[in-house]
Amino acid sequence: MNRREFLQATAATVALSSMGAYAAEFADQRKRVGLIGTGWYGKADLFRLIQVAPVEVVSLCDVDKRMLGEAVDMVATRQASKKRPRAYGDYREMLKEKDLDIVLIATPDHWHALPMIEAVKAGADIYVQKPIGVDIVECQAMLAAARKYGRVVQVGTQRRSTPHLIEARDRFIREGKLGRIAHVEICCYYHMRASENPPDTAPPEWLDYEFWTGPAPMRPYNKLVHPRSWRAFMEYGNGIVGDMCIHMLDMVRWMMDLGWPTSVSSTGGILVDKASKANISDTQTAAFDFGNVKIVWTHRTWGDSPDPKYPWAATFHGDKGTLKASVNGYDFIPQGGGSSVHKDVTYELEEFPEDKTEKDLERHVAPAIRGHMKDLLRMIATRGRPVADIEQGYISSASSILANLSMQLGRSLAWDPARGEVIGDPAANALLRRPYRAPWVHPEPATV
Repeated sequence: MNRREFLQATAATVALSSMGAYAAEFADQRKRVGLIGTGWYGKADLFRLIQVAPVEVVSLCDVDKRMLGEAVDMVATRQASKKRPRAYGDYREMLKEKDLDIVLIATPDHWHALPMIEAVKAGADIYVQKPIGVDIVECQAMLAAARKYGRVVQVGTQRRSTPHLIEARDRFIREGKLGRIAHVEICCYYHMRASENPPDTAPPEWLDYEFWTGPAPMRPYNKLVHPRSWRAFMEYGNGIVGDMCIHMLDMVRWMMDLGWPTSVSSTGGILVDKASKANISDTQTAAFDFGNVKIVWTHRTWGDSPDPKYPWAATFHGDKGTLKASVNGYDFIPQGGGSSVHKDVTYELEEFPEDKTEKDLERHVAPAIRGHMKDLLRMIATRGRPVADIEQGYISSASSILANLSMQLGRSLAWDPARGEVIGDPAANALLRRPYRAPWVHPEPATV
């Protein structure tokens, strides 16, 4: 071995070792990766993938030139090759290359479906953020596309890969220590709804606002919309239910091995914060009926949480005990005495020191994202179904969307999973597909 070969080999070894203890498992998975949506969670997802496997990030796409440029610089410092990925403002141009093994999608919700469907057509496996679609027909089309083109699709409902929640499921629910569970309360009391009312302005020159809006209704640009506060508007998502309920509902479904609810009902609205420009509910409850198990969601973006330790959580009520579970830990309380059990979230800061300094990273969630990425990579290798497979994402996304439709219509909605529609309710079924703004065309499950 000459000096140059020695230096190259040494550099490769150092790069591989810097990825942590999990790199060896995926050492042969040198996948080419693209990211659509380079904002907060797009980078969080991408950098966790870089930590667990020797992938090569070759393409980034965003309609915000400033955000895109920052992401290009960051990726060049974080990936082992130190190469700068190609930058695109249009996901269609990126996917036209057909040179990507994995595509991550972390756009606002109204931009999940079209890029995901085009990416599977281009031969890529997918990691897509939740909820998978902004309406139910989008979700159905995404599932149909994944199956038609034989792609592995992992949804960003990473509670299914959260170490302490896996432990809680196995130790208390699967072992029967809660007894019969008939009622689960899920909730979010974070004050996360935008409360400002800034004036509309012209969009900044670095943002292609026309493309950012895409198939959604065109609103005047407002600084609340981009970046990150777009969830304050129903035009781009499904409010707190579509953002936070889906996580907890999906977690409970996974922990208890539940499928579809037979019916969904919801009430609420903007009851307190009427001055804000935001048009999502500030108060809402939803009931998901799974037969012998009832799951009830509550959110308030005002007031105090009933349990300050569990402001965003699930509480499983069994006839032998209670389990409280959140992203930060769990508590098991047996009925009639006995020893309670508490567990805090698992951090991996020493194994992955980048977590200590990465801007805006939710450090307590990083291990779950890494676990989710590892599961995706394993399923890509075996062509199996990941833990948060697109079908599970469809069920949890559609169930959450049904809650909003129930609140809008003022009645309970019974769901037929086989037909993919609300039973005996033409008005509700007319709302399963949102109108698309031209020239964008709504995807259909039969034509993907």
